[in-house]
Amino acid sequence: MSLGLREWLVVAHLPQLGPRRLAEVRAQRPAWPHGWLAVLPAAARDALRLWLERPAASPIQARLEQALAWEARDDAHHLLYPEHPAWPALLDELPDPPPLLWAHGDLAALDPPGLAIVGTRRPTRDGLDNAARFAGELAASGFCVISGMAMGIDGRAHQAALDAAGPSIGVLGCGIDVVYPSRHGELYRAMREGGGLLLSEHAPGTRANPVFFPRRNRLITGLSRGVLVVEAAEKSGSLISARLATEQNREVFVLPGSLNNPQARGCLKLIRQGATMVLERDDILDELGPWARPVASADAPPGASALAAASARGPADPILDLLSDAPTPLDLVIELSGRDFAHCQQRLLELELEGLVAQAPGGWVRLAGR
Repeated sequence: MSLGLREWLVVAHLPQLGPRRLAEVRAQRPAWPHGWLAVLPAAARDALRLWLERPAASPIQARLEQALAWEARDDAHHLLYPEHPAWPALLDELPDPPPLLWAHGDLAALDPPGLAIVGTRRPTRDGLDNAARFAGELAASGFCVISGMAMGIDGRAHQAALDAAGPSIGVLGCGIDVVYPSRHGELYRAMREGGGLLLSEHAPGTRANPVFFPRRNRLITGLSRGVLVVEAAEKSGSLISARLATEQNREVFVLPGSLNNPQARGCLKLIRQGATMVLERDDILDELGPWARPVASADAPPGASALAAASARGPADPILDLLSDAPTPLDLVIELSGRDFAHCQQRLLELELEGLVAQAPGGWVRLAGR
């Protein structure tokens, strides 16, 4: 029997049942609820039995009702659990996936492949510029940019992805309704309202705590196909992310830096340990293989993608024909063309490189005379 939201809310609040122990229980595929009672540790078993027999007497019931009320309060509020249609399947590869994720924003951000971008909270100007460039180009190539909403590299990567009209996911080390750091209030608003998504395994109201951030990092990398380290000192949380990515069988990409830049020492160390050094976006796309390019429709005949690309270079390009000198939002391009997000982003980038279109406030424009 599959567990629904109410059951997962109960499981998430059982005592002495952390994510790793819960994964071990789930691996036994116990039936609900008697199979769970048989394999849970004593404290969790007793708490579950109390809720099953006398829910009003259980402290879990109040938390369950609070969670359901939070989700019902706003259409952009979501509670994700392993049986949910939008649950990120990559998280099930972790030895300690969360039983529940609080989400605020657009769940469509979970659809494209994810690429994490992480780095120091005290970046150089070059580091900020590189984070913005790679995030924008990866978002335009059909990736969702994932990071931790921290100051420095994280925040710049999120903003650049949104500026490129691409999705971005921010994974929090606090409650979903807590703005941390406080100066990122505008970024939080942009993420919630501009096609981004905020995720947390902590209930609303949970204040940020240093002990939460290393565990948050496992979700940033766990949601991603790879992680790009932009700048990192020798002792840096970004190195924890790189280690976790390696343990999770994710690709680790690193931007090299100057020997004289203390914020590059960690990156140079990762390269020495075997991480992939990258200089441009295509270095990442080439390494990620099939995840790096839009996939042709299963109904298309062999060679259809090549024919489509060839015809796109001609005068009857279906994406180009939708644009004019007035900005057209990306979501409208997707709706009018009938193509998916990844295809439209990739084609618009190609047209931009060919000098046929450009990004402008409010969307994409066709350049005069093109």
